[in-house]
Amino acid sequence: MRAWPDDDVILYDGVCVFCSRWIRFIAARDPDKRFRFTAIQSAYGTRLAQAFGIDPADPDTNAVIRGGVAYFKSDAALTVLSNLPGWRWTRVLLAVPKPLRNTVYNLVAKNRYRIFGKYDACFVPDADMRARVIE
Repeated sequence: MRAWPDDDVILYDGVCVFCSRWIRFIAARDPDKRFRFTAIQSAYGTRLAQAFGIDPADPDTNAVIRGGVAYFKSDAALTVLSNLPGWRWTRVLLAVPKPLRNTVYNLVAKNRYRIFGKYDACFVPDADMRARVIE
């Protein structure tokens, strides 16, 4: 885990259908609009990815900056979920050993384009969500 100056920022693969749905899922369940989003394909997202050793051309993880700390893979997903109303129960999943959680995460991440599809370009959020996107 490394520090980053912005907080509550989620880095995601903007051409991944599954990843884009994940972002919409979060936005719909975040009434305080705490989380902001950046696609790895954006200038800001590329800088963020490179700062944390993620290859922007072949991302294998999403990331979230929370409390000034970067979380990756299953830690990122559970950190986001556990900070949403009604989803705090997901904190118990942090008790599952990280290697096991990340094995499942890696399996989905490796096959996400094949299973869920891929956009030709980053998905365009609606006007309400657009205000929460960092480019």
